Amino acid sequence: MTNQTLASSNLTLTRRRLLTGTSAIVGAAGFGISIGATPAHAVEEAKLMADTGLPELSVGPKDAKVTIVEYASMTCPHCSRFHNEIYPKIKEKYVDTGKARIVFREFPLDNLAAAASMLARCAGEGKELAMVDVLFSKMDEWAYVRDKPVPALFELAKQAGFTKEKFETCLKDQALLDKLLAQKQRAVKEFSVSSTPSFFINGKPFKQSQTIENFSKEIDALLAGG
Repeated sequence: MTNQTLASSNLTLTRRRLLTGTSAIVGAAGFGISIGATPAHAVEEAKLMADTGLPELSVGPKDAKVTIVEYASMTCPHCSRFHNEIYPKIKEKYVDTGKARIVFREFPLDNLAAAASMLARCAGEGKELAMVDVLFSKMDEWAYVRDKPVPALFELAKQAGFTKEKFETCLKDQALLDKLLAQKQRAVKEFSVSSTPSFFINGKPFKQSQTIENFSKEIDALLAGG
C-alpha cells in the first residue's frame, strides 16, 4: 500500500463505515506491516510533544529523563509483538523505576484499527492503555476475524464494561475519529511517520530492530548523558 493510497483510504473512514458489515471494515491480516522507511532525522522535541488534540496516553513520570513516543496501529502484528514481548521489559526496567516515560499514539492503518483505537479511548477512567494491552494481546480473536470483526470486538469490549449502547455510541463518534486521523496525518506530515510501530526516543527516531537490548542501549546512553 502506498502512502497516497493510504491517505485516500483515510478519507473514507466514517462512523457509518465503522459499523456496517465486513465490506466496510478491512480485515487486518495484510495491514500493519511496515509501509515505508523509518523517519531518518530527529524532530523538534517540543513539536513532537505538543498537544495532539487528544488526551495523552502515557505511563511514567512526565519529568523522566527519557521519553519514548510510539506510533502504532491496533491491527499491526509488529505492534502487537512489541506490546506483548518488549514493552513489559521496558516498563519494568525503566518506566517503573522513574527513568523513562512512554507515550502511546494511534496511527490506524485501516478501518478496523481505527475502530479498536476508538474503543480504547472510550474505555475512559484511566482504562485506555489497559484496553490497548488487551486488544494487542488478543489480536487473533478480533483482528483476523474477517467475516464478523465487529461482534468479535464487542465481545472483548464487554469485558471492559461496555454495553451494546456504549459500544455503538463510541463507534459513531465522528469527532473522536476525526481527532485520531488528524493525529495520524500530523505524524505523517511533520514527523515523516510512515510505518508502524514507529518510535522516537527524546525526539530521535529509533531505527534499530525492536529488541530489549537495542532499546536499552539507546535509553542507557541518554540516562548517562550521552
